[in-house]
Amino acid sequence: MIEKLTDWSITAFLAAFRISVVLIVLVGSTLILLQGKYTLAHWLDFVVFGITVGSIYALIALGYTMVYGILRMINFAHGEVFMSGAFSAYFVADALDKSGFLDKNPLVGLTLIILFAMAVSTGVALLVERIAYRRLRYAPRLVPLICAIGASFFLQYTFRGLFGPGLYAYPAVEALRGEWTILGVRILKTQAVVVVAAVLMMLGLYTVVMRTKIGKAMRSVSEDKEVAALMGINVDHVIVVTFAIGAAMAGAAGVLYALIYRQVNFFMGFIPGIKAFTSAVLGGIGNIPGAMLGGLFLGLFEAVGPALFLEGLGIVAPYQLKDAIAFTMLVLVLIFRPQGLLGERLAAKRA
Repeated sequence: MIEKLTDWSITAFLAAFRISVVLIVLVGSTLILLQGKYTLAHWLDFVVFGITVGSIYALIALGYTMVYGILRMINFAHGEVFMSGAFSAYFVADALDKSGFLDKNPLVGLTLIILFAMAVSTGVALLVERIAYRRLRYAPRLVPLICAIGASFFLQYTFRGLFGPGLYAYPAVEALRGEWTILGVRILKTQAVVVVAAVLMMLGLYTVVMRTKIGKAMRSVSEDKEVAALMGINVDHVIVVTFAIGAAMAGAAGVLYALIYRQVNFFMGFIPGIKAFTSAVLGGIGNIPGAMLGGLFLGLFEAVGPALFLEGLGIVAPYQLKDAIAFTMLVLVLIFRPQGLLGERLAAKRA
């Protein structure tokens, strides 16, 4: 009887919580729209910025979801893998800018910066996998999780010790100044480049996973490592490739992030890393299209949400709560749809 009452209480609380969230969104949105404070152009700016940031979250989230799909572990050091690529590539960007090469050859210069960031992030991720994770593959799940948190702090303070706690400003690319107007929508050139580059890389990754031999091996190992090994697949090699691809995406995302925000430091990977993890959970962790969709959804929600329903409720500084929105989204997803938008891809267990 007590258990039934407890279950009923929990169900009632969750239902009331869900209704409260819906009411807050509806009331806040209605009030701000009735005020007419923002024009259609403003809302389009919010949407464009949300898609831009969401594309970066999606690239980072791919690393979380791929590693989880293969090893069933959350690589909490992935945010620092993202940081290491962006931070290291700053020195290449600064050198190219001072030599004048970046302004004379912006496409080649940006390509070199992104490739360098991808190489550094890949190297860092492979070192972490080889030194910290490989011997813990068959340990209880809590052990590699704690190890990942330790690796995250180690990478943070290694970069702080090497380069100091200060901020480093990425150089502005002359070719990316200004904006374009596409179908009546004003888009900054930097935003357009970030979205196009992110979409191309996500499509490339999806093609690799779905259309290539290594992609087929990754999907097989994700389903069942033991059976895949019996079929002749080199599981260790597949895991290394998975870490490498996820890290390369994170390194590229680091440069795209720096093009938008222009500043990097040793702690820059924490918040984007948590938001990318939220994106992976939101889309269905272990599901690559889900991670992409989750990143875009979170970016849009974070960009539009403060103005749409928080400001309408009279909150003084709604944009200071955009990070809280991301974490609230994570809690809501875990409560009401823990499998994510597209469902969690888990191997079916048969007796």
